[in-house]
Amino acid sequence: MTDQLVFDDDAARELESMYLIDDALRRRAIVRERLAAQAGERILDVGCGPGFYCAELAQEVGASGGVVGVDGSAPMLALARRRCGDLQNVELAEGEATAIPAEAESFDAALSVQVQEYVPDIAASLDELHRVLRPGGRVLIWDIDWATLSISGDDLDLNARVAATWDEHLAHPSLPRSLTTQLRAAGFEDVVMTAHAFATTDFDASRWFGARLIPFIAAFVSGRDGIDQAGAQAWAARQRALGDRGEFYFAVTQFCFTALRPGAATSAGA
Repeated sequence: MTDQLVFDDDAARELESMYLIDDALRRRAIVRERLAAQAGERILDVGCGPGFYCAELAQEVGASGGVVGVDGSAPMLALARRRCGDLQNVELAEGEATAIPAEAESFDAALSVQVQEYVPDIAASLDELHRVLRPGGRVLIWDIDWATLSISGDDLDLNARVAATWDEHLAHPSLPRSLTTQLRAAGFEDVVMTAHAFATTDFDASRWFGARLIPFIAAFVSGRDGIDQAGAQAWAARQRALGDRGEFYFAVTQFCFTALRPGAATSAGA
C-alpha cells in the first residue's frame, strides 16, 4: 500500500505554482501538440488538478466544443474553478479515475497527465477511459518512470534511500514500462510512446522541475525508512549547496502515450 501525497489547501497551492515553471510550460506544450485538440471537440481531463489544461484546451476547442475536468481533490477543484470560472465551455466535477462521472462514448479525446501512476487499479482506470471515449477517440497518458531518477550528491547511499522512499508515494513508480501492454489489454490500439528527458544542472526552482521537486521529496521522506526530519532537511540543504557551487544535477525521463479507441471517428462534438 502506498502512502500517497495528500493535496490539502497548502499542498494544492504549492502544486499550482509548480505549473508555472518553465519545465511545466514545456510539458503542457508537448501534451497539447500530441493531443491535437480540434475546434468543436469534447475533451476530458482526468486528474485536472488546478485546471491549467482545461483552460488552455478550452481555447483550442472553442465555443462549439467543451472540456470537462475531473479530480478527486476538493482543494484542486477549487483552484480549477477559480481559473476556469469565466469559461463557458469548461465543466468541472469531483470524481475518481476509476469511476469517471460521465456517460459512455461522450468524448472525442481524453488526457491524464501524471495521474495514473497514483491509481492503484490501472486496469479499471483504463477501462473507464475506454468507456467514455467515442469510437475513434484519442487518449493521452503522461507518467514518469521514477527508476530513471538521477540526482547529484556526494552521499550516493543516502540518495538511493531517498529515491526508494520517494517511490512509496506512488502506486506504480515505473508505470511506463507496462503501460503499452495495459492500454492494449483495455482495448486501445495504435499505441505510441515518446520519451522526454527533464534534466538540469541549474538549481532554479522558478524554472526547472528538478530544483522545484527537492522540497517535495524532502518533506515526504522525512520520518520514513529511517530518514528523520533532520536528515531529510540536511539532504535538501546539500542539494541547494551543490546548486550554489554549480554542481547540482537532476534528471528523470517522462513518457507520453497516445492511443485510439477502435472504430470510426465521429465528427467533432457530435
